[in-house]
Amino acid sequence: MLIVADENIPLLDSFFGDMGEIRRVSGRSMSGEDVRDADILLARSVTRVNRELLEGSRVRFVGTTTIGTDHVDLDWLEQAGIRFSAAPGCNANSVAEYVLSVLSLHAERRGLSDWSQLSVGIVGVGNVGGELARKLDRLGFDVRLCDPPRADREEDNEEFVALEEAMKCNVVSLHTPLTREGDHPTLHMIGNAELETLGANQLLINAGRGEVIDSSALLARLEQGNAPVVVLDVWEQEPRIHPELVDRVWLATPHIAGYSLEGKVQGTEMIYQALSQFLGLPVRKKAGQFLPEPALSKISFTSSAEEEDAIRIALRACYDPRRDDAKLRNTMAGSPEERGAAFDRLRRDYPVRRECSSLKIQLKGTSKSLQDSFRAIGFKLKI
Repeated sequence: MLIVADENIPLLDSFFGDMGEIRRVSGRSMSGEDVRDADILLARSVTRVNRELLEGSRVRFVGTTTIGTDHVDLDWLEQAGIRFSAAPGCNANSVAEYVLSVLSLHAERRGLSDWSQLSVGIVGVGNVGGELARKLDRLGFDVRLCDPPRADREEDNEEFVALEEAMKCNVVSLHTPLTREGDHPTLHMIGNAELETLGANQLLINAGRGEVIDSSALLARLEQGNAPVVVLDVWEQEPRIHPELVDRVWLATPHIAGYSLEGKVQGTEMIYQALSQFLGLPVRKKAGQFLPEPALSKISFTSSAEEEDAIRIALRACYDPRRDDAKLRNTMAGSPEERGAAFDRLRRDYPVRRECSSLKIQLKGTSKSLQDSFRAIGFKLKI
């Protein structure tokens, strides 16, 4: 059995090596010729999986190690009798921790002694938005949830607010899928009208899908007075993103919010489980058995530690988005082709990033409030 896989999927040999021969190819440039004699295709979001790629091939199972499926022609796969599986929720915690690190930086930038003074509107309350909401709620933030499709399905659920209400929060964080049809399409959901409602004291974060924001409208808004502070991890026209937009936003990262090692490995594990089920094989492997020891394993705080300082130190020890921002900005010179190649390299060569659960926090005489905050974020505690 031949398995053709995106070369950037982690632990391919560990999970799939005993199932068949593995052929690694570039996900961005994957062609029909690459998969012609394949039985299994393992992809990521950079590969368009459709008739053009697969027609005439032997492929009978497609797995994407990503939460999104807008790069996959699901209708055609069903018509062709090809089994499909995705990895919903695999990197939800990674993205939530990305947003928490951004919030920590933003609160410090605004001079807030208590970051939970910020109200946060979460637009899109699926796996990622739901995980973020749970963390923020436990941390004491005022959280408002906006998810029109869920609001329609869950008519008795009064926790959902309209987009206009969510956009009034101090922070607006976008976590919707990309949809072009239906009652609530998300393509360019945030356009001129929505951006005009945001002011300089507000923060807009997009770690969902780049096309949810009209980038031309956003660039125009950022060139006006009283413009909001903006953080983008996802972009229209990836990988050849708009250098002027990079220059205008506060933090710019190369679609890596979900790129923790735990998130990526969990995506691989979920597809391994789905493929094992498809082939009628027992599931014998778990992601945890392949995770290496983290480079940083423990941080200690004493009773003299200030709560906000301790949280900032621990969060940024695990992940500080300013490092990825600097790397992306350094790639913005050159032609669109050169910038696109550099964007892909940043993702392909992304350094190991561990989640907060990999770090043990030792606390000596600290408050219960600080202990609860660390637990809410996801750190392991030793008291």
